[in-house]
Amino acid sequence: MFFLQLVLLVVLLPDGDSEDDFQDPNSFRVIMISSLYNHSWTQNLASAWLGELQTIGWNSKTGALIFLWPWSKGNFSKEEMMEQEKALHTFSIKFPLIFKDHFSEWQLEYPLQLQMAKVCGLQFGEPSVGYLQIAYQGSDLVSFQNMSWSPSPKGGIQAQKVCKLFNQYHMINLRLHRHLSDTCPRFLLGLLDAGKADLQRQVRPEAWLSTGPSPGPGHLLLVCHVSGFYPKPVWVMWMRGEQEQQGTQRGDILPHADGTWYLQVSLDVKSREAAGLSCWVRHSSLGGQDIVLYWEKPHSVGLVFLAVIVPLVLLAGLALWLWKRW
Repeated sequence: MFFLQLVLLVVLLPDGDSEDDFQDPNSFRVIMISSLYNHSWTQNLASAWLGELQTIGWNSKTGALIFLWPWSKGNFSKEEMMEQEKALHTFSIKFPLIFKDHFSEWQLEYPLQLQMAKVCGLQFGEPSVGYLQIAYQGSDLVSFQNMSWSPSPKGGIQAQKVCKLFNQYHMINLRLHRHLSDTCPRFLLGLLDAGKADLQRQVRPEAWLSTGPSPGPGHLLLVCHVSGFYPKPVWVMWMRGEQEQQGTQRGDILPHADGTWYLQVSLDVKSREAAGLSCWVRHSSLGGQDIVLYWEKPHSVGLVFLAVIVPLVLLAGLALWLWKRW
């Protein structure tokens, strides 16, 4: 049951209630997934996140934490971080064993996937009591908060059996509560202070327009690309004048390797109605000045030829005439 001493572990559950916490830049969490393929083969993955910025990775073979930023240790000492590293490594070994030992009793099936989420955050600048969640096969199973374990409504009889066992360990639950209400928030505050320069940086986006695959005869798919912005929150919309176009389709915001973000927003429109449309981009780095890109009808090949090739021919003729005169 040493798994309850999870240290700095905050996990996002795919179907859980922690989505808002994951998006909050003032929350800290570590994602850990244990995949049990059979009784003897287990694979663990883990990472730590501040908001949507990954700060710590983890080597599952050695149990070593991988600090992705110079400030990823917050204000914790080397000894404190080594203690957390050791506890996380021990947890990754002990936790799957609990489910293996109760495999039949809890009516589990291989292959099975366990997901754990321990979350702590700040509310109005003050630390708040965190919580821990466990999911089984992608669905919420149990959660811990305020000194006790509770079953998820989706967990059924399995969740009730897990809670019955976990709630028997009063001293371990007390230590877990102290960690969620003290250790984790202290680390979060130190992390926010140490990483202030990077966390508060503002990177202006670049934006451009293109067309995507044709949606059908007489239609255009207009695409607005917005790239290289930080922080993540951004507003992008296709507009006609100051009227938002309701057919605007927003894609997922995807990460770049440098920590900035990319987004594309598209609009299916009739070809004859494309004129007069524009893409508007709002971001905190722009100082209130929106980027506005206007869609212009592409020029015909003949016009491109006249605009580019003809001047080149005239310049070549002029150069030849001057050379002869010289």
